[in-house]
Amino acid sequence: MTTSLPADPTPASAEPPAPPAPPPPPPPPMTPLPAAQRIEALDVVRGFALLGIFLMNIEWFSRPFTSFGEGMPRGLTGLNWLASWFIAYFVQGKFWTIFSLVFGMGFAVMLLRAEQTGREFKRVYLRRVLALGVFGAAHFIFLWDGDILFTYAVSALMLMVVLYGRPKPLLLAIAVAVGLGAALDAEGFFGVAAGLALAGLLALFMRSEKKPLRVPLFAFLLLLLGLGLSAGAAALWVLPDAPLEPRLPLTVFGPLTLLMAGLAWRYHQPPAQRALRMGATLYLFAATAMTLMGAVQYFGPDPLALPAASAASAASAPAVAAKALPPASAASGAEKKKKTREERVAEAKAEREKRLKEQAEEKALEIKTFTTGSYGDAVDYRARRFLEKAAGDFGASVLFIGMFLLGAWFVRSGVMERTQDHLPLFRRLALWGLPLGIGLGLASSLIAMHHTPGDRHDGWVMAQGLHMLGNLPACLGYVSLVVLMLHGGPLVSRIRLLAPMGRMALTNYLTQSLICALYFHGYAFGQWGMPRAWQVVFVLVVFAAQLAFSHWWMARFRYGPVEWIWRGFTYRELPRLRV
Repeated sequence: MTTSLPADPTPASAEPPAPPAPPPPPPPPMTPLPAAQRIEALDVVRGFALLGIFLMNIEWFSRPFTSFGEGMPRGLTGLNWLASWFIAYFVQGKFWTIFSLVFGMGFAVMLLRAEQTGREFKRVYLRRVLALGVFGAAHFIFLWDGDILFTYAVSALMLMVVLYGRPKPLLLAIAVAVGLGAALDAEGFFGVAAGLALAGLLALFMRSEKKPLRVPLFAFLLLLLGLGLSAGAAALWVLPDAPLEPRLPLTVFGPLTLLMAGLAWRYHQPPAQRALRMGATLYLFAATAMTLMGAVQYFGPDPLALPAASAASAASAPAVAAKALPPASAASGAEKKKKTREERVAEAKAEREKRLKEQAEEKALEIKTFTTGSYGDAVDYRARRFLEKAAGDFGASVLFIGMFLLGAWFVRSGVMERTQDHLPLFRRLALWGLPLGIGLGLASSLIAMHHTPGDRHDGWVMAQGLHMLGNLPACLGYVSLVVLMLHGGPLVSRIRLLAPMGRMALTNYLTQSLICALYFHGYAFGQWGMPRAWQVVFVLVVFAAQLAFSHWWMARFRYGPVEWIWRGFTYRELPRLRV
């Protein structure tokens, strides 16, 4: 028996098929941005922001950080009062927003560059964020508890969730955080869950095109949430035994959420404008909520006094009940109800007093630690508070996400890359932003410049809300002023001398903390409590020295020392350091 090979299906006259084309080579990995491709305006604005950040931060190296919400120190006079007032209303709040705006711009520069070259972005950026988080945690624990780097790392991670997160992993992460919080009785995990949930909600506005009942999904969910909050607020005001403290926030947040739902519905399109609109809305929502809550506190009664104030109207209830009950039963029921209200008010007041006492004890411990304690005491003090700070950053990240989105829009729209083509926009922002922003801050100073913890009627919360409302336009005005100076005459354009400072901003920021920690804290030179005016002199001297060093360093090296390590971790190889 013979066998034969299968006949060749290809005709003799036909050419053999060409071999399959080899797969395209993978795109080259991302590498650090060459100096020639950097956006000069970004570096100059970053350097300018470092000056304002330093003016704000230095106060909290020689004043307890637990006093952060108390405003200007009382008892200041002369130059010390003037320095404190100037920084409070021309610097405070304006420069962390600038720094956050620039952070968002840096994110957009990396993303655009990855898109243009077809290179991997998400993994590279996550490594960058992880490294920043490590720097921030070390900065907080070993140098200063006013760190913002870890906050930026958490907020950048939440921004990645907003832009790239998938529903199933996000829901799983929220469930795990809630489960850990319940199992360990740790409130911090609930803060993490809340931050993740808010990031997921924002992702719907940025990326979802679904329209239940012809309403964008994000707006639809906000509408339901706003109705629920408003109904809850109404119930708390009507029901006699409802909790007292939640009345105020629910009364404010319910209508504001409904307003935000309407804006999200109206301005969901076009997609190219979503980053700008969401960024501005997130910031203004928080500032408006604080202002309204402060106004209700200032002009309205203390919620803990409401039951006592309404005792006269409540007195009619026993009379109605007496018609159906024996006299003894009616009297005992009224007495029980009255006792319950009194107990609730007493418990709420006791809880408030307990918090104030704990704050006073914490302040005393902080002063003792940083005036007479050792370096080990300082590290231990900060390390024990780090987890609380980390959990709080997840909730606070929403505000920073708003600023990051605004910054990203400035880059993706081409405004920061081609500043000379958008000078009319920068002129308008400077012309309107600075007077409006500074004006709102000065108006807030007429309401309150100081705060006594526990005083709900000193106008402080309302003043801070107005101040916060002004910070965003002032921030945009300052940035625009810097850009206009860059394109101005020979004298004002010298502001570009700040560019080397901005190119090594992380190194300079950490160096400022190192210098201040050594100079002010008791384990080193112990200059805690330096007068405010001398703090300004200190800042100017150190900043001038940093500026000179930055010029010397960047003339010889491509990156600042910490930036070099940061880039090495981000790109998994250390770039060449020397020019």
